[in-house]
Amino acid sequence: MSFSFFDLFWVFLFFSSLQPIWQRRQMEFRRVKTIQDFERNRNSRTILLIHRQESISLLGIPLSRYITIEDSEQVLRAIRLTPPNVPIDLILHTPGGLVLATEQIARALIRHPAKVTVFVPHYAMSGGTMLALASDEIVMDANAVLGPVDPQLGNFPAASILKVVEDKPISEVEDQTLIMADLSRKAIAQVQRFVRTLLKDETPKQKILPENIEKIVDALTTGQVTHDYPITVEEATELGLPITVGLPRNIYDLMELYPQPQGGRPSVQYIPMPYGDRRPRLPEPKGRPLPDPMEP
Repeated sequence: MSFSFFDLFWVFLFFSSLQPIWQRRQMEFRRVKTIQDFERNRNSRTILLIHRQESISLLGIPLSRYITIEDSEQVLRAIRLTPPNVPIDLILHTPGGLVLATEQIARALIRHPAKVTVFVPHYAMSGGTMLALASDEIVMDANAVLGPVDPQLGNFPAASILKVVEDKPISEVEDQTLIMADLSRKAIAQVQRFVRTLLKDETPKQKILPENIEKIVDALTTGQVTHDYPITVEEATELGLPITVGLPRNIYDLMELYPQPQGGRPSVQYIPMPYGDRRPRLPEPKGRPLPDPMEP
């Protein structure tokens, strides 16, 4: 029995079409195993909310991923399936998202009786920061950041819309801007009220001092900085948030299993291995060897 080149070509196409499916199955298996190992080590329920969106595009048009209603449905289900005495570990990597979805998840987290820990390996901005405020402990990489939670109306910060109305005579302000300003006041008041709910003494799990609550609310909700302003570990600690620096190695391993889709050559490349003693040495001429310049 002999095979023609045409037959071999179709066999090649068949196995090539199976390769992506096999790779996805392998990746999913590694993810599940890493999550199971992490849960066993910490005796917790681990929930991942990871939005890789920095370079996803369709026909050159950037697509953003963020916290959606579908996300809240899945996270709420995971919380419901968690026994009251089992801690929850939430791993966050997100630019934020819908206020409704974020508030649903945050309320479910503060109602969970056992300890809730949020891990931030890189960033948890906007709604991600609000979820972090719903936890008992925020564990961050030393270089990770949080972000302000001030409301945005369309493409404009609510605080900036109010500033326009304050700076211009009322006769020179368009009706649409006045309507936006009214909505901005309501949006800021709503967000501030919810953040206080997450922080005040009614949530006995929180370790935030009462005297720091208004300072945190004012810093995060009033638009003092731009919405994408990175709040560092040092600044978050100074505000009084319960920050712990230093992530378990498993967190970084999990992030490696959720790679950013590559559209071409990688922009960052390195050899993923620990470097040992790699001191430069001068070439030795014939005869007597030169002394090592790195030795005392």
